[in-house]
Amino acid sequence: MAGEDSMVNVRVEVNGVRHEYVGQAERPLLWFLRDGLGLSGTKYGCGIGQCGACTVHLDGQAVRSCVVPMSATSGRRVLTIEGLGTRERPHPLQQAWLTVGVSECGYCQPGQIMAAAALPPGPMPPDALRQIGNICRCGTYGRIGQAIALARAPKAAA
Repeated sequence: MAGEDSMVNVRVEVNGVRHEYVGQAERPLLWFLRDGLGLSGTKYGCGIGQCGACTVHLDGQAVRSCVVPMSATSGRRVLTIEGLGTRERPHPLQQAWLTVGVSECGYCQPGQIMAAAALPPGPMPPDALRQIGNICRCGTYGRIGQAIALARAPKAAA
């Protein structure tokens, strides 16, 4: 059984770049991303995996990085909001967020976008916001739903 003092040497890919982590096995992925790699888009919210502000993709699945220990990331791929799109080429969800004007305070939005990006392809599920399960203290759920629907809508032929 791994204790808090157990150390690991982990190789993990973050946003397409390989990194090595040597440290405590139970250190949350969130802190490696923020403190170790300087990727501040992933936010600390509750620290217990409930709010979703820290959502990233681990091998394509949305996870709450505040409860994923570094020992569980060895040989895996992590995608953060910084790797989803760029200012010049935003991901369709990022563009939809801007078009709809989702953000008020904006704190939870990277986690909201990352959770939405992990939904199965196709039309927006009617329970998409429940599937995502992220909390927005500003209550922008209506606009979040509009942005998800906009990003997932079939594009008109040019």
